Amino acid sequence: MKYSVCNELFGPLPFGRACAIAKAEGFSGIEIAPFTLFGDFSDGAIARGVAEARSALAEEGLAFAGFHWLMAKPEGLSLVAPSAPARAAARRHLARLVEAAGELGGGALVLGSPKQRRSFPGQGREEATRLLCETLADLAPAASACRSAILLEQLSPDQTDVVNTMDEAVACVESIGSPAIDGMFDFHNACGEREPWESLIARHFPHIRHVHANEIDGRAPGTGGSDYSPSFEALRRGSYGGWISMEIFEVPDDPAKTLRGAMELFRKLEKT
Repeated sequence: MKYSVCNELFGPLPFGRACAIAKAEGFSGIEIAPFTLFGDFSDGAIARGVAEARSALAEEGLAFAGFHWLMAKPEGLSLVAPSAPARAAARRHLARLVEAAGELGGGALVLGSPKQRRSFPGQGREEATRLLCETLADLAPAASACRSAILLEQLSPDQTDVVNTMDEAVACVESIGSPAIDGMFDFHNACGEREPWESLIARHFPHIRHVHANEIDGRAPGTGGSDYSPSFEALRRGSYGGWISMEIFEVPDDPAKTLRGAMELFRKLEKT
């Protein structure tokens, strides 16, 4: 197993400092929320953010594990808007992030972004899903050229009405038929599924290219009562070689302590 951490949990700490803490606590990669580094998403701001990330990662000997929260900024983007020009604006934004991932060596681009794929009034979830999958298919060649993959994340129905289950995510992925468009697994965002985590992992393993580790309530793994052992066993049985990336929905007072506790859990799970 290889472990990374999502950088937004470090809050206002400089990216270089976040990398140093992650390295000290045993993590070997960083997953980046683009809005934390890319400012107004102008070409110049993205170039500066890429340079900062590349320098900090190299300084600590860490790998770029990918991007997530792809569409959180700038405001107003939608991958499923009924208006073709509006969808094109969202597609251009995502294409630029694909390029940035390539500039950092290539990696996963986890597509959660619930608001930016939610259906519009009168549109219907089927039409919204079709438009989402169409956009991903359009971006597949660029992602492949950048040695990256856009990974469609299932999200619970309280967040969005488009792609709520792994079955739906896989259906979209398989309709596209490109290795540059695939799936992933997030423990917290599987809360709307009916199957246990380990069953979902085993059944969809061929399309799990990335894993987000967190508690059901979005806190750090190991801070709740979740039993991750069957899920890690399912990943081991499939010889999973991607990242286990810690993504949580809070900024802890002591990031180093939080990372240390998670890494202790991960190491324990490796031995069970």
